[in-house]
Amino acid sequence: MRKKFLAVALAATMVIGLVGCGNSSSSSNNATTAASNDTQATEEFNPDTVKDSKTIEDIRKDNGDEVKVKSGLKMGAIAKSFSNEFWRNFKNGYEQSEKVLKDAGVDVSIKIDGTTDESDEIGQQTMTDNLVNQGYNALMLSPISDSNLTASVDNAKGKKIPTINVNDGLIAAADYFVGPDAYQNGELAAEWVSKKLGDKGDVAIVIGMAKAFAARERTAGFKGWIKDNNSGLNVVAEQNADWDRQKAKELASTWIQQNPDLKAIFCNNDDMALGVVEAVEEAKKDILVVGVDGIGEAYDSIRAGKLDATVDSFGYYMSQVATEVTLRVLAGQDIPRVTHTPQALIDKTNVDKDAKDIIGWTDPKYVTE
Repeated sequence: MRKKFLAVALAATMVIGLVGCGNSSSSSNNATTAASNDTQATEEFNPDTVKDSKTIEDIRKDNGDEVKVKSGLKMGAIAKSFSNEFWRNFKNGYEQSEKVLKDAGVDVSIKIDGTTDESDEIGQQTMTDNLVNQGYNALMLSPISDSNLTASVDNAKGKKIPTINVNDGLIAAADYFVGPDAYQNGELAAEWVSKKLGDKGDVAIVIGMAKAFAARERTAGFKGWIKDNNSGLNVVAEQNADWDRQKAKELASTWIQQNPDLKAIFCNNDDMALGVVEAVEEAKKDILVVGVDGIGEAYDSIRAGKLDATVDSFGYYMSQVATEVTLRVLAGQDIPRVTHTPQALIDKTNVDKDAKDIIGWTDPKYVTE
């Protein structure tokens, strides 16, 4: 039995991490089949369970706050689609890192690219290959699936270019991983739902893309918490909606008709959760909806009393952590394989708190080498 110990007080609903239609059975089988070519990477390397992991705070304590940076470095950052607000926040975080570096008098450039949509695996690989061939000093990669950037990373390794896997899809061959504990994403959501429902009731899960590590781990964490705590929550349906809002809405509409006693729906990201909120409103039902990511639209929906909660993984700060970790690697510091980034359960009780205060963020101290 897999146990995860949560440093969480849901009265304050804040955690710092160690830092799709059909019945439940057939839906689960469909998702498993779709991911069959990508799960081996997770078996070989799982950042949620690896012992060689620290938070950025621990890394700063071990190596010192100051990071010596060689001027003229070129870093590449590949994200998913900027049509999703989470990835726009990611982009903004990279741009903020450039600003902090510039303000410190350090000349470092970060080229940031995103795909046209969240299924463009080939396009994302092409972007990454271009950066490798152009001789960038380091790559920060957020893959669409667990396999689409493997060849690109192998190519980068052949040219001695450090690769940092930043959240979402998993690249087992990458040198480092930066991101939240995705399994804990699901655990936090399940615990919150359990407390709201008195630990009983039918629930459903809208999964992201079955090929993505984060989607599988968030789902596993939600179900794992139910099992590990002998919870009375009953998962009656689960299916992937590929991170798509409209697909999630259509899926939820069908589930609501098929399961009149449905009490809660957990979604692997906020975009899908907002689609589910639309379905719940149209059906005039009282169903809890929980997402993951913490995008601004989700916060606004919580304030409006529509979306019930989100597990915020603070993409704006995650990409800044990734930049700092990458620069520490280039400076020759001893960096763990995994750097876990902060996350927090956000609901109406803390939706107006400043994210910087929730996670205790301070800017890194960069100096020219």
